[in-house]
Formats: sequence, structure tokens, C-alpha cells
Amino acid sequence: MLFRVTPDSPVPLGEQIAACVRGAIADGSAQPGERLPPARSLAGSLGVNVHTVLRGYQRLRDEGLVELRRGRGTVVTGRTDAPGLARLLTLAAELVAEARALGVGDEEILRLVASQLPTAAAESGAH
Repeated sequence: MLFRVTPDSPVPLGEQIAACVRGAIADGSAQPGERLPPARSLAGSLGVNVHTVLRGYQRLRDEGLVELRRGRGTVVTGRTDAPGLARLLTLAAELVAEARALGVGDEEILRLVASQLPTAAAESGAH
């Protein structure tokens, strides 16, 4: 798995690390049961603080994409919906980043997304 971070990006480094893993899960290059690099070694190779890597890993854990196991490290979960979920989380992160770059606030982002829900349900025939 390839990890890349851009220090001058407005996206926090921990989120960039999480995005790398999400992308690998979404495209199938990271498989269930696969171990991620230890936080300390990844931090050293990227030139970031180990806590930055841990924040990224914890975010992925909170999203249900990885498990943090004492003694075994960080492991990709076996969720069958993980690739789709990873893709949705990636799209959501891109939406938020783009909206913030345009100066759109959090409440407006939520309103914009919510405004699409009835439209999407009507188009799919769901009620």
C-alpha cells in the first residue's frame, strides 16, 4: 500500500493517511485481514509524528474500516461492505474539502447534502 501526504495541503495529515487506506480498501488493493504498517515505522517513512498516524488509524477504526489490535497492530476489517463504505467516505471527504475551499460552512454543507436526499429517493422510486 502506498502512502503519500502533502504537508502544505489544507487537509490534515492524519486525514490524508486515512484517505490512502480508504482508497486502497475501495479499489481492492487492501484486503480484509491485511495489516497496515506499524504507526512508528509509517511515521518515520512519511516524516510525520507517530500521533498523526495514530489519529488517521483511529479515524479508520471509528469508520469501521480497520481494527486496532493490541499485539497485532492495525488490520483491515472483514466487512463485506468495506470497499463501498470506503468509497463513500472518500467522496464525503472530497465534498467537504471542496465546499470548505469555496468558503461553504458546515451547516450549509449539511443542508446541501440533506437537500439531495428527497431527490435521490424520488429518482430511485423509493419512498
